[in-house]
Amino acid sequence: MPLLVGISAAATMVLAFVLYRGEQRPYAWSPALILGVALILRLMFVLAPAQLSDDIYRYVWDGHNVLSGINPYAAAPAAVVPPAKLKPIHAAINHKEYTTIYPPAAQFVFAAGTALGGTVTGLKAFLVLIDLALCAMMILLLQKLDLPIWRAVLYAWNPLPVLEIAGSGHVDGAGMALFLAALLLLLSYGGRRTGAAGSGAVFAAAALVKLFPLVLGPVLILLAPRPRRPHFLAGFCGGFALLSVPFLPDLVRILDSLGAYAKNWEFAGFAFNVLRSATGSGSLARLALVALLLGCIAALTWRAAVAQDASPLATRARRALYTCYAVTMALLLTTPTLQPWYAVTLATLLPFAAGPAGIVFCWAVLLTYWVQLPYFILGQWIESGWVTAAVFMAPVTAWGMGKLLSSSRQVSLPAGR
Repeated sequence: MPLLVGISAAATMVLAFVLYRGEQRPYAWSPALILGVALILRLMFVLAPAQLSDDIYRYVWDGHNVLSGINPYAAAPAAVVPPAKLKPIHAAINHKEYTTIYPPAAQFVFAAGTALGGTVTGLKAFLVLIDLALCAMMILLLQKLDLPIWRAVLYAWNPLPVLEIAGSGHVDGAGMALFLAALLLLLSYGGRRTGAAGSGAVFAAAALVKLFPLVLGPVLILLAPRPRRPHFLAGFCGGFALLSVPFLPDLVRILDSLGAYAKNWEFAGFAFNVLRSATGSGSLARLALVALLLGCIAALTWRAAVAQDASPLATRARRALYTCYAVTMALLLTTPTLQPWYAVTLATLLPFAAGPAGIVFCWAVLLTYWVQLPYFILGQWIESGWVTAAVFMAPVTAWGMGKLLSSSRQVSLPAGR
């Protein structure tokens, strides 16, 4: 744990310096250099066993089910007697009593990765390939938005996605790769019916890998040309249905798992802990945070809608991505369950809307892994209130200091002149 925290902190400080220095004197780094270093960083972890999370065993289990023609939503792993070759995987699955919580598009990703040998390493390698494709699309999108491509290193060389995707094999990168693909399609062909509909369909796939991108949907709709918004929505609905139908009727059982997660799961949620202590009710705290999040999404989306003008498409897209960044930050700060890999969504947006709060948060969230110390030594899951508070206060403090320094700089400019 000291190595994890210390080395990732050093890497984050390097990234912060890269951003500070690059904004003053841009780097002339080539896409090949950016992707080459990204590949080397991921190869350091992809062959190692997943040590920080065991979610990938559920991924492999679901992938084997899909490849065998078994609906992964039909039964919880606890109700199934595994074949001999899958007993080690079955034994390592967490929360076996619940039907899989992962949406349909994620199941296709699991099946494709499991087809590469049927092992954890094979699935991790597949997810790393998707992550590298995400880095490549990020570079293309930066070029399209007239932003310097060196900014891609804020994600490509960031320790968070390296650890969570190459190290632990989380699927969040696949969802964000599809989100960027939908955005690229919308920016390139959004003026056509097929382009807008295709973008909506790809966005549906992104949301059905991990549900988090759903909160970014209103921003994408606003970015689409007004006459093409119905086509975007039609494509979204069509893609959603196309991906879901193969898993019916058992797919409805995912609602039980999602309901249990929404009602009972909690981890490193500082705002949730504070509200629960103040109200004496976990349910009331959850409802208050949902209301607060919806209010933030509505306010940020309304602000983005008001800002829609005759500006060039690239300018409007940059504003849209900044709004996505703000919405994602609001989601992460209000969720009762803050797993470190959830912040991969925020890390994906750093090259387009980088700020001190986001860079600090993508490191601070790794502090939550300190819970593994008492777990592996004592067999007890004991959260630290200080760690939870630090994870919340770190980005808030960084944001406040950034605003303060920016205001001081603006006030001192006339005197300096």
